[in-house]
Amino acid sequence: MVEKQNLLQQTEKLIEYVKRADEKYKEIKISGEKGDFYNEVKPFADEVKEINDQWKNAAIQWIHTERPKNIHEQQIDSCHEHIEIISIQSFFPETSRTRFKNLVSSSIYVLQTIVLAIDNDKLG
Repeated sequence: MVEKQNLLQQTEKLIEYVKRADEKYKEIKISGEKGDFYNEVKPFADEVKEINDQWKNAAIQWIHTERPKNIHEQQIDSCHEHIEIISIQSFFPETSRTRFKNLVSSSIYVLQTIVLAIDNDKLG
């Protein structure tokens, strides 16, 4: 139960990071100015990476023990990779809008699916 609660907190934190990155991307796209690498990009990407790496391990372990129906290890791997890309590319206006939005949507979908699966497990 403690692991599930931890996974839930990490998942919700990643949703928050992805939404923050999405907002940052919108600002950067409008202004056309890149984020400062050492003052903005690197600190944010490092912060996200720490939680993202912990989340990946916890999510894969959860999949192996709980065997959720609609979530698979490959989705976790992809989501982990997408979040890393999002956390960096959100600071660059030349980033493709379509690709960025697809990465955000895909990541949010997987993260919210995990939240729902854990919440439903608590209820049932």
